[in-house]
Amino acid sequence: MFHPIEIPFGCVMLFNVVDLKEGVTIEDVELVLGEMCNVVKNNYGDDNGGFIGGQVYRNAGFISEEGSVNSPDEHTNKRVQQNLGDIVIVTYWHSFEQHEKSHADKLFKEKFSRLAEFCDKTYEVGYEMLWQGVPE
Repeated sequence: MFHPIEIPFGCVMLFNVVDLKEGVTIEDVELVLGEMCNVVKNNYGDDNGGFIGGQVYRNAGFISEEGSVNSPDEHTNKRVQQNLGDIVIVTYWHSFEQHEKSHADKLFKEKFSRLAEFCDKTYEVGYEMLWQGVPE
């Protein structure tokens, strides 16, 4: 469950921002989130399914001034903080089409809809890999 993942060059990454409703905590959604991730891992992970691996992150609230182009005042702006979401789910797939097919599946939709009940909004943006590397 907590093993390192290898990401092959040429895959796609989907970045899903999860904005929880006011008063909902990470602990409130942990089980639902875990079940949803488990469904993806166990049902869409072969060559036909296309799932390679994934990660879930909690928004820790820090913003890098060194890695940001915006002025420091923009970092503390409440609107910027809210748009960051509470959780991000990062998944890697062999193709965008395989991702879409898995997420249209009844089993996934059932789990995702349970998570959505706790959310103000979620949105998922896809990226194509341009570069990757490790220290030499």
